[in-house]
Amino acid sequence: MQFEVWAPQAESVALECDGATRAMERDPRRAGWWRGEADAAHGSRYGYALDGGPVRPDPRSRRQPDGPDGLSAVVDHGRHTWRARWSGRPLQGAVLYELHVGTYTPEGTLDAAAERLGHLAELGVTHVELMPLCPFPGRHGWGYEGVSLWAVHEPYGGPEALQRFVDRAHSLGLGVVLDVVHNHLGPSGNYLPEFGPYFTDTHHTPWGSAVNLDAPGSDEVRAYLLGSALAWLRDYRLDGLRLDAVHTLADSRAYPFLEELSTSVDALSAEVGRPLFLVAESDLNDPRVITPRAEGGLGLHAQWSDDFHHALHTALTGESQGYYADFARAPFAALAKTLTGGFFHDGTYSGFRGRHHGRPLDRTRIAAHRLLGYTQTHDQVGNRAQGDRLSAALSPGLLACGATLALTGPFTPMLFMGEEWAAATPWQFFTDHTDPHLADAVRRGRRREFAAHGWAEEEVPDPQDPATRDRSCLDWSEPDREPHARVLAWYRRLLALRQDQPDLTDPDLSDLKVAYDESARWLAFRRGDICVAVNHAGEPAAIPLGTRRAVVLAAWEPVEPPGEDGLLRLPGESCVVLVQP
Repeated sequence: MQFEVWAPQAESVALECDGATRAMERDPRRAGWWRGEADAAHGSRYGYALDGGPVRPDPRSRRQPDGPDGLSAVVDHGRHTWRARWSGRPLQGAVLYELHVGTYTPEGTLDAAAERLGHLAELGVTHVELMPLCPFPGRHGWGYEGVSLWAVHEPYGGPEALQRFVDRAHSLGLGVVLDVVHNHLGPSGNYLPEFGPYFTDTHHTPWGSAVNLDAPGSDEVRAYLLGSALAWLRDYRLDGLRLDAVHTLADSRAYPFLEELSTSVDALSAEVGRPLFLVAESDLNDPRVITPRAEGGLGLHAQWSDDFHHALHTALTGESQGYYADFARAPFAALAKTLTGGFFHDGTYSGFRGRHHGRPLDRTRIAAHRLLGYTQTHDQVGNRAQGDRLSAALSPGLLACGATLALTGPFTPMLFMGEEWAAATPWQFFTDHTDPHLADAVRRGRRREFAAHGWAEEEVPDPQDPATRDRSCLDWSEPDREPHARVLAWYRRLLALRQDQPDLTDPDLSDLKVAYDESARWLAFRRGDICVAVNHAGEPAAIPLGTRRAVVLAAWEPVEPPGEDGLLRLPGESCVVLVQP
């Protein structure tokens, strides 16, 4: 079997495979690359020693059976027999469901999660978005401190379990999207700097030196990231990737990495004959991120819309701390602007940032489905001091209002696992660092961060305490009892309407018309023949919808269509979806 590794600074490289050591040779065709052969098969353990140093795992390892610090293992992806016939599902018309494998079930494995996929198919979502799967220290964690960007975390079940998960999802008609992290790697088990200039001090990020996208040696680093992304899509038959915090990718080259990635993914899509897409997490409010390459953009297919989340969150909760302050001054106006314009900050002044932010999105050129809308995400829940969900503070009626705006609005909806039944379990920040110094630093840093916002130290959960992860696991007995069952039924009804009513998946953002009353705390919008109204106030609202005949399609509380006066009398903390043909 042929082995190869990029190690441009090494004077010698040795391959250790199944206990035998062999010297590798420089590849005369590729500068900085080394190659060698060894008898190996699926499961063979191997690693590389640079200049007589310790044996390190392969940067392109497909499996780390003993964790990030152990030897790599050979993986033959052809051993899996794919059973589901799958032609893919496009992003337009999709509904995504963000899922963390380690807490979706108490077992915390891909196989256990696969057993619960029937719930999602019945719910009406179209794609499961898995949080990062790359190996990280210990058993439990969020996954954003991963290393070995081509491998699957072993406690989750390793690469074969991911193949089984995808096969099961596809058999149920569900696409699978994976969250990948290109902007940094974890501090523990990260041996890439020993192999080559994977990082550069030319730029600095919140995690230290930047991933090298534009300094000397960056051609190979970009190829490393591109190869990883395409491997996930090809070898595991995934349907898309979510790209973590692309605004932290420091890249000054004329051909941006993100454009190169979108070009490569589109080419792979054409090759395999099924739709593949990229969804960015971006804080830039820059339409060029999701503008097609032919029109001068980077060509990513969609991005998360934190502006929509922040406007909706402040309208539901009244919170005004931190970045919510910009939206909390007039939350319904902010929500209306975001629903119709895509971005709230489109060149406007942001008090939180102390500067102007964003640029306008051309509603006539960019389809609405290129923005993802949501009421909650792992970030917006887990980065609260106690990991409390909206269900900890809001009534079922207000939760229904939030769901209605997200699931009938113009954007591609995304749910965070458990929100569909108003899960009472928190989702907290947890780690399982094996390095005691790193563990203590994370613990102290977390408490120091929230102490600045008035939290007492004992009120901030210890990330290293196993109970913190255990508290964050979903309770699968909840959906069968109230009030959870009623909320779940509402989500199912809204998602069914989204499938049945073409107006609810119309990509024309400019077609949406909205009205609201800031003081009365109601908002209504129209998409084609569909009219949606929400009332966040505790008392009934009289909402002018006109005298056009209307039929109620779904209502949280019993409500009659508008009468001859054209007023919809909507109960407090309630919502309704009507059709006005």
